[in-house]
Amino acid sequence: MTPPDPRITYTEQLERLAAAAPDRVAVTCGDDAVTRADLVARARDLAVDLAARGVGQGDLVTVALPNSIDWFVSYAAIWWLGAIPQPTSAKLPMREITGIVELADAKVVIGLDEGSIPGRTCLPAGYRPEPAGDAEPPGGVSPSWKAPTSGGSTGTPKLILSGDPALLDPSLPDAFGVGPDGCLVMPGPLYHNGPAVWACAAWLQGGHVVLLPRFDPEATLAAIEAHGGTILYMVPTMMKRIWRLPTEVRERYDLTTLRLVWHLAEPCPAWLKEAWIDWLGPDRIVELFASTESHSAVVISGRDWLEHRGSVGRPAPGSVEITDEDGEVVPAGVMGEIWQRNPAGHVTYRYLGAEARTRAGGWESVGDMGYLDPDGYLYLGDRSNDMILTGGANVYPAEVESALQEHPGVASCAVIGLPDDDKGNRIHAIVQPEDGASIDRDEVLAFLGERLARYKLPRTIEVVGEQLRDDAGKVRRAQLRRDRLPAEP
Repeated sequence: MTPPDPRITYTEQLERLAAAAPDRVAVTCGDDAVTRADLVARARDLAVDLAARGVGQGDLVTVALPNSIDWFVSYAAIWWLGAIPQPTSAKLPMREITGIVELADAKVVIGLDEGSIPGRTCLPAGYRPEPAGDAEPPGGVSPSWKAPTSGGSTGTPKLILSGDPALLDPSLPDAFGVGPDGCLVMPGPLYHNGPAVWACAAWLQGGHVVLLPRFDPEATLAAIEAHGGTILYMVPTMMKRIWRLPTEVRERYDLTTLRLVWHLAEPCPAWLKEAWIDWLGPDRIVELFASTESHSAVVISGRDWLEHRGSVGRPAPGSVEITDEDGEVVPAGVMGEIWQRNPAGHVTYRYLGAEARTRAGGWESVGDMGYLDPDGYLYLGDRSNDMILTGGANVYPAEVESALQEHPGVASCAVIGLPDDDKGNRIHAIVQPEDGASIDRDEVLAFLGERLARYKLPRTIEVVGEQLRDDAGKVRRAQLRRDRLPAEP
C-alpha cells in the first residue's frame, strides 16, 4: 500500500503557521513589518481579486515588485490559485519587460502602472484590492513554484520554470539552516533566483525574514544586530563592500547570533574569502554553486575551502563531470565545460524560450567552465561564451576581475574582449571607482602586473560612473560588449 503523501501546499503551510502564532512577525522590510496572520489575510484578498481577473491553475503571473512585503503577499496569493509567480525587475527597460511578459503570457502583471503593457492587466506597486470578506479563493497546487528569468547574458528572454510544485513536507527542515526560530537577513533583490529561494525557504519554515529595501553594507550589519539574524545571504560584491567599511564601523555591530553566511551567484576572489574567514571564522562561511536550473548543488564550508583554496566544493547532491570541446571527459586538473546531473533523474526545470543543452546519461550544461581536482572538488572558470581568445591564449574575465577588485580604488569592474586587428581580441577592463577615488591607468596596470601574467593584462581601461553589477552581483558582459562594438552599417 502506498503511504500517504506528507506534503501540503505552500499556502496551507502559511495558514498553519498563522494559526500557531498569528502575531509573530513573518517579514520585516525597512520600517515595515507584517505578522503571519496579516500576511495570510492580505494574500487571501489578493488571491480573490486575481481569480476575478481570470488567474487560475497553471497560469503565470509576472511580479515586478521591489523588495517589499507586497512581494511576499503576491507570491502567496499566486500560489493560492495554483498559479506560478514569475519574478522580474521593474528597473528593466520596458521593451525587455514586455518581452518577458509576452513569453510568459502572463495573465496579470503586478508592479507596473495600468496601461504599461497594452493588452495586459497591470496592477501598480502598492495595489490593495477590496477586502474579500467571506469569499474564499479557489485552491490549487502550483505546478512550478517559481519561474524566474535567466541572467539575461544573451539578451533573449528565457524563463526557467521550476520542476518542483508548490508543495512541502512540513516535517523536513529547510536546507539553509534557518528553521522556525531563525532569522534570515536578506539584502539581495528578490527578483533574482538566489534571494527568492532563500527568502521563501525561511518564510515557509516559519522563520523571520528581514529584508533590506536595497543593499547597504552598514545597514546589513545593523539588521543582524537589531533582529538577531542567524543566517545571512551574500554575494561577493556585497562582501567586498562590507569588508571595505572602516574597521571601527564594521566592528561596531554585534554579530554573535550569526550562525551561517551563505555566499553564491558570482566567483568570490580568494583574498576576499580569506578576509571573511579570518573575521567570522571558517565554520560560519558556506559557499554554494548552482544554476537556476538546479541540476545539482555544489557546496563548500570555509574550513573545507582552506584545504582546497579556490574551490566551490563537491556536489551535494548530484554529480559533476568536465568535458573538452569534443564531449570527451577530461582528467583532473584540465579545464573544460561543466556538466551536471541530478540524482535519480529528477526533472528540476523546464525552459520557455530556450532549449536545454544535454548529453546522453542525463547530463546538462549551462556553459560554465571549470575543472575538478583529484579529490573531486570543483574550480570555476568563466562561461565559454565569456572567455576571451587573445593572441592564441585563453583569458578568463573572472580572473582579471578578481585581481582588479583587490585594488582599493575599484568599487566594481567587468572585463570583456573587443575586436583587435593584431591579437583577434583585446582585453578591455571597465572600472567603476570607489566614491572619491581616481583611477590612474598606469598605476592600475602596475598593480595588476604583480598579480597576473602579462598576456592577461588589459590593453585598455575604461572608467565609468554607473553601477556595473546589480545588487545580486550579476554583470551582463555580453550587453557591455555589444554597447562598445561599432554600429553595423
